Amino acid sequence: MTGADRPRRGGGAGAEPLLLGVRHHGPGSARAVRAALDAARPRVVLIEGPPEADALVPLAAAEGMRPPVALLAHAVDEPGRSAFWPLAGFSPEWVALRWALDHGVPARFIDLPAAHTLAWDTAEADTAEGDTAKGDAPEEDGTEGLPADPHGPGTDAGGGQVPDARIDPLAVLAETAGYDDPERWWEDAVEHRGAGAGDALAPFTALEDAMGALRETYGDGGHGRDPVREAYMRIQVRAARREFAGGVAVVCGAWHVPALRRAATVAADRALLKGLPRIKVDLTWVPWTHRRLSRASGYGAGIDAPGWYGHLFSAPDRPVERWLTKVAGLLREEGRAVSSAHVIEAVRLARTLAALRGRPLPGLGETTDAVRAVMCEGSEVPLALVRDRLVVGDVLGEVPPEAPAVPLQRDLHRLQRRLRLKPEAGERELALDLRKETDAGRSRLLHRLRLLGAPWGEPAASPGSTGTFRETWRLRWEPELSVRVAEAGVWGTTVLTAATAKAEADAVAAHGLAEVTALAERCLLAGLPKALPTVMRILAERAALDADVGRLAQALPALVRALRYGDVRGTHTGALAEVAAGLAARIFVGLLPACTALDADAAEEMRRHVDAVHGAVGLLGDDPAPGHGDLRGRWRAVLRALSARDTVHGVVRGRALRLLLDDGALAPEEAERSMGLALSPATPPADAAAWIEGFVGGSGTGMLLVHDERLLRLVDDWLTGVPAEAFTDVLPLLRRTFSAYEPGVRRTLGELARRGPERWGSAASTGPGLPGFAAELDSERADAVLPVVRLLLGPGGADGRGGADGGERRYSGGGDLVGADG
Repeated sequence: MTGADRPRRGGGAGAEPLLLGVRHHGPGSARAVRAALDAARPRVVLIEGPPEADALVPLAAAEGMRPPVALLAHAVDEPGRSAFWPLAGFSPEWVALRWALDHGVPARFIDLPAAHTLAWDTAEADTAEGDTAKGDAPEEDGTEGLPADPHGPGTDAGGGQVPDARIDPLAVLAETAGYDDPERWWEDAVEHRGAGAGDALAPFTALEDAMGALRETYGDGGHGRDPVREAYMRIQVRAARREFAGGVAVVCGAWHVPALRRAATVAADRALLKGLPRIKVDLTWVPWTHRRLSRASGYGAGIDAPGWYGHLFSAPDRPVERWLTKVAGLLREEGRAVSSAHVIEAVRLARTLAALRGRPLPGLGETTDAVRAVMCEGSEVPLALVRDRLVVGDVLGEVPPEAPAVPLQRDLHRLQRRLRLKPEAGERELALDLRKETDAGRSRLLHRLRLLGAPWGEPAASPGSTGTFRETWRLRWEPELSVRVAEAGVWGTTVLTAATAKAEADAVAAHGLAEVTALAERCLLAGLPKALPTVMRILAERAALDADVGRLAQALPALVRALRYGDVRGTHTGALAEVAAGLAARIFVGLLPACTALDADAAEEMRRHVDAVHGAVGLLGDDPAPGHGDLRGRWRAVLRALSARDTVHGVVRGRALRLLLDDGALAPEEAERSMGLALSPATPPADAAAWIEGFVGGSGTGMLLVHDERLLRLVDDWLTGVPAEAFTDVLPLLRRTFSAYEPGVRRTLGELARRGPERWGSAASTGPGLPGFAAELDSERADAVLPVVRLLLGPGGADGRGGADGGERRYSGGGDLVGADG
């Protein structure tokens, strides 16, 4: 049956349904659907989508509903098994839904129920439908430009059915028309042709004929589930025709139209549906974003340019001029000099390019080329901004509060409103001052969501501040957050109770000590006092049974960091201090044997552990918990033993000596003597190089050699005395050591080496490379800075533990001020 004599609509029970084949998220299809429905005035509108969502249809017209949005279906017993059906304002299905609601016409979804879709074996799910266990989108009928080779393996060149190779209908039609880009073909064939001059149904007739030819050639095109879905849709169409005595309009993917038009018996359709697996599901509306509609975001059935398509759908006239004006406005906001003349010239260039390329109107390609040449002066940098902000965009939809949601989701919405923390599609940084109640509440909420596995954002470094009362978060709302919150609903009905239950369960299931210590830190950050007793009990048990010094050393810094949150967040950390002090004592006992007879890789790892423990002990203080004695004094004794034991690897011995020197527990003369022994001719060059790496290796440590002439002379004497045959063996280690220094330090050391040792003494005091350094300490100049230091530390700051601004301030073991945020 051809398009000329095919029945299109009728008022009787036997009338043919009005089949409107569309491209999902196609603005041209959306305009054509609206025109066709206005012309046909059907009595019921059937839309491709899960029928369980029929009860949610009225919400599409509710106040507070703003696309893009998505239907979210998830298994009741396994919320992580889910699927999305996204709808943008320019999606034909959304336009059909709103048309039905605006005209008082019933609207129903007729695709295969989500109860069957989610129950289907995910191992056999094809890629367009997505892996529903991971929450991907359902199949988009191959009309979204999915990459596929219609003539690839499995294709019957003679025109037979292709059971094993998925085809992309748009790619096949574009190739047939002589296009190498399906998107460009769709723009020329549909987007630039209007909704049908004089005949609102003409675009659908032409598209149905094209899809009919493809279905005759390729069968189901490798979309193995389509026959089952189409059988269900035919059953629903028959039922609607009987109920409404004709007057049925169907909006579905154009790929399905030939199958819905084809005559098939009810018995045959029911046979295809017999025995399908089924599970209990819940559905709701959730916000979506333009970025998630784009293929670049990982949504496999997406479109390249949702922002551009939204513009085409909403622009009443002169879309090219309006688009280029938007681009000019964006570039002006970013500080680029773009005038009205640029816009006029870009419009002319886009039209000229379209004419040269034989296109009816300028498309995205022509406008992008015009923007690059005229407004961006050939640069791709501002053009990338245009693509990100306008071509894709960060439009975020909204759903009304009355949309169905699990109790945990409702509590999250309540907290969002109370804390004035609104979801946004674009990435943004949020700076928090934990001394303010609202910011402290925001911090607790974000940490609790991370603990529940539903992260709204990630912590980031706070610019210009190291105080423990400041936090910076990098936030970005993603639609998957709705799925993660639904999953987390098994732990409780509120964010607080769910996070508490999840923390207790994670503590019980933790495999290693480091996991439990990290969990204790997260509980303090999230403000979960009821979870801490369980976590601390398990932490104490694991610490008492774990004899591995490396794991103990990994666990201690997290505990000490957690201790620092007590003053700022108002949490009690007495039990944590007791466990941390006990953990430190066990490390002191086991560290020396653990550092004996290590190879190079193990020694480097142990060196990192020694650094971490040193910093942790410095923050713990002398006596953090009663009965544990002077921890700092005991730690210095361990470092002395490490630095003097010949069986300990050189990198560990060197680092232990360096830490003692930084702490002021070692006289410079003693350090010089130890260094001389380590670099003596009797020491193998490789061992001496390892010792140097431990002593002066790492970022920020090169200044020791710059300022201490005696140590630099020892290194120079050793380096110049290394035999030629051994120099190539130690060179990689030395390069790794010195490459970690800051560029200024490397330049200064190079200048000193160029001058030679005989001039180092004068250079250190008067040379241009090291101004301001004398041979001895100038006590008068040093005393002059004390008033400023006292002002920074505030009342009680003499011991490094207090501050006038409420932020916690402590000194590390190396004498550096930690957390001073003046």
